[in-house]
Amino acid sequence: MKSTSRNLTIKYLLSSVKESEIFWILSFSVLTIVSAQISIPIKPVPFTLQTMIVLLAGAFLGAKNGAYSQLIYIFLGAIGFPVFAQTADGTMGLARLIGPTGGYLLAFPVAAYFVGILTQKNQKYLTVVISMFVAELIVILFGTLYLYAAYLHNLVDAVKAGAAIFSIWMVIKVFTAASIYFAFAKKQTRLP
Repeated sequence: MKSTSRNLTIKYLLSSVKESEIFWILSFSVLTIVSAQISIPIKPVPFTLQTMIVLLAGAFLGAKNGAYSQLIYIFLGAIGFPVFAQTADGTMGLARLIGPTGGYLLAFPVAAYFVGILTQKNQKYLTVVISMFVAELIVILFGTLYLYAAYLHNLVDAVKAGAAIFSIWMVIKVFTAASIYFAFAKKQTRLP
């Protein structure tokens, strides 16, 4: 009898955790951390899988919670946890937010919010893909403009180093994120 009641309690707790907004927000923060570690450290901005997770956070969690997941990620990195992608210069913490990658990182909550807003209103494939493309462009635009203003001071060089180099990867990430979203959305369109 005691074993049965313990199993029911564990099942209830697991069910409660899976239905918790905080659990899913933190889960996408952790996924962003993991995706940052899958990187090719080139200068000035490394290749990573982060933006794909940012897109999925907005699509699955909605605008507000998707943005929260990315704000938590940025906060953890800003206070010094080694959550950001490794870079050739090896900077950590707040220095990363004011370094060459700062514009990209700071755009993550905006991009997740944007995807969340559009997918909450319309779940059609074309709308989701377009929202993900625009969100990727938001990240690249913020990042490139920041790179130009703070570091390179040459718009052509900033576009080459901060935007053009990511164009093919952006297309791959968007279609991969959309495929993942629709594969799981058949079972559950929006996480708690």
